[in-house]
Amino acid sequence: MGGIFGVVSDRACVQDLFYGTDYNSHLGTKRAGMVTFDPEAGFNRSIHNLERDYFRSKFQDELDRFIGNQGLGVISDTDPQPIIVNSHLGRYAVVTVAKVNNLREIAAELLEQGMHFSELSANKINQTELIALLINMGKTLREGIELVYSKVEGSCSMLVLTEDGIIAARDYLGRTPLVIGRNADGGYAVSSETCAFPNLGYERVRDVAPGEIVRLRHDSMEVMRPGARREQICSFLWVYYGFPASDYDGINAEAVREAAGRAMGAEDTTEADLVCGIPDSGVGHALGYAEGKGIPYRRAVLKYTPTWPRSFTPGQQSRRDLVARMKLIPNGAILRDNRVVFCDDSIVRGTQLRDNVRTFYDCGAREVHARISCPPLVYGCPFVGFSASKSDLELISRRIIQDFEGSHDAHLDEYATAGTDRYRRMVEEIGRRLGLTSLQFSRLETLVESIGLDKCRLCTHCFDGSSYHPCRAWAEDRAAEEKAADGQ
Repeated sequence: MGGIFGVVSDRACVQDLFYGTDYNSHLGTKRAGMVTFDPEAGFNRSIHNLERDYFRSKFQDELDRFIGNQGLGVISDTDPQPIIVNSHLGRYAVVTVAKVNNLREIAAELLEQGMHFSELSANKINQTELIALLINMGKTLREGIELVYSKVEGSCSMLVLTEDGIIAARDYLGRTPLVIGRNADGGYAVSSETCAFPNLGYERVRDVAPGEIVRLRHDSMEVMRPGARREQICSFLWVYYGFPASDYDGINAEAVREAAGRAMGAEDTTEADLVCGIPDSGVGHALGYAEGKGIPYRRAVLKYTPTWPRSFTPGQQSRRDLVARMKLIPNGAILRDNRVVFCDDSIVRGTQLRDNVRTFYDCGAREVHARISCPPLVYGCPFVGFSASKSDLELISRRIIQDFEGSHDAHLDEYATAGTDRYRRMVEEIGRRLGLTSLQFSRLETLVESIGLDKCRLCTHCFDGSSYHPCRAWAEDRAAEEKAADGQ
């Protein structure tokens, strides 16, 4: 995934930039960067590796280096950023939250046209540099960003720091969010997460619309390109990776989690003594479940925050599993002799959840029931990198389908539809393999209703395989605009 933050003011911006970027830290664990612009000092950039440390500790000793009233910050789970560019469009810096599935194809096309790539990481093309090269092909910054929209299969939201303010451009179908805030002094900020605003004195103004391009100066906001006709915002924002205090399209993440849990609890006939949430994203669902079910919420498992405030992501899966297990501590005094329901956001591979179940039983729980905030993940996500999965077969659902059918992609529509025989058989098998007394997933209809947006405005691809593809959507929208223009 990743998060981005920008600020433009009539005063020094480094403090707001530093803390605003830090408030996006839950979205990535690999690299971070900051860049500021000052008319005399020019652009000043720094990039650090976060795999063994935190954003604040990496950047706080060098804050005096950053001079200027406008700047960008990024937490990246992909490539080193920001990229600084000097081109026919002027000098600018760019940060992205992107997943470029056709990176090699675009790169080959650019190389044929005489372009070259200078930013390599582990011998891989830096996808933010590729975005910058596409921008440079436009006659204007707007035209260059529109070229990104037309070329990138996946998703791409970006901030561009120019000598004349910040340009915010949200992914063409809005899969990843960008929100604009303003402070009492008139300065603007733009962030992937609204939780970055309150403590810095910013109030949410509005979301950048899907496909919209907005220029922010310290005293003005200019729409350079209106938003697209449709939206496919990632529903997993509310399920998992969005911060509980953040709003997306004006809808709060924690409120959605509680609403989905409340609906599940009200319908669940399973007898249980207590419910707990797997920290952090399972807690909201568990609180709602407790209310809907009418049983107490207890902290039967806790995250050890003094040294595990968030999950670092080692390169090896075995080490990732160890990190996930070590940060959570069961409370045996609460678990012992009780029938326990625990809520979690999702099941990807199932490794961490299986360890949790075993630990609960070891602590004396009589029964262990799991209630999951979203439907089963049946399809890998081609649009947003919220998981480290490299193959659909890393999903426990696909491995089970492979065992049942001899093919991991057979009858996927039935396995993804709650209530079918194949769906029930898959869920029962997941529960059996994880050692659960019972397992239930939230229905897709419940999740959509809890979010409160029409399903056509949400990307639910990982649950049911339905989605718009950005380049096709761009082409269809351009054709519709041309047809409307001809009609006039």
